[in-house]
Amino acid sequence: MPTESTRLYGLPPIVDSRTQLLVLGSFPSVTSLARQQYYAHPQNQFWKILQAIWPSSPSLISVDSYEKRSQWLLDHGLGVWDVYASCERQGSLDAAIRKPEVNDFARLLASCPQLRAIAHNGGESFRHARHVIHGLSPLRASHVALMGAVDAEAANQLVGSTDTVLPVYKLPSTSPANASWGFERKLEAWRAVVAAAGLL
Repeated sequence: MPTESTRLYGLPPIVDSRTQLLVLGSFPSVTSLARQQYYAHPQNQFWKILQAIWPSSPSLISVDSYEKRSQWLLDHGLGVWDVYASCERQGSLDAAIRKPEVNDFARLLASCPQLRAIAHNGGESFRHARHVIHGLSPLRASHVALMGAVDAEAANQLVGSTDTVLPVYKLPSTSPANASWGFERKLEAWRAVVAAAGLL
């Protein structure tokens, strides 16, 4: 177990030229870092929720098929990354994150020319919605609509107003720490965002 002063580094993004919806977590759990896989903790509901949304291949949620699952996400137009590139943390809880460094989102744009929406997986990730949009705004989005988070006026103040809209959604965390939301309630929220992004 790393000490609080140990610097931890996140995982590279799962994106390609077909990515239309980018899901951003906060930072990988201890299990995810050990396995070098997003959402590797067996109780995290990320993969199960997406399997329920796109129920074509049940075998894809098995532990031994991470490469296939990652390709499956890309085939559906969904990308995955985190808001934090590195941090200090004991355990896996977001509340334990110290001295975080935010990822460089501007460098992602060349890989995602079709990006049309951002979805934050949980509140810790969503705290950095403004930073994410500022990172994306020089090349892709100079107006953002924050869904279910702030009003339109506050959204306009982020980066200015044009005809280009990049929706930003706050989703319930798929982490087992988010026990106040049951699976079906999480699934409903996630399905609505996937549908709004045109991926259903």
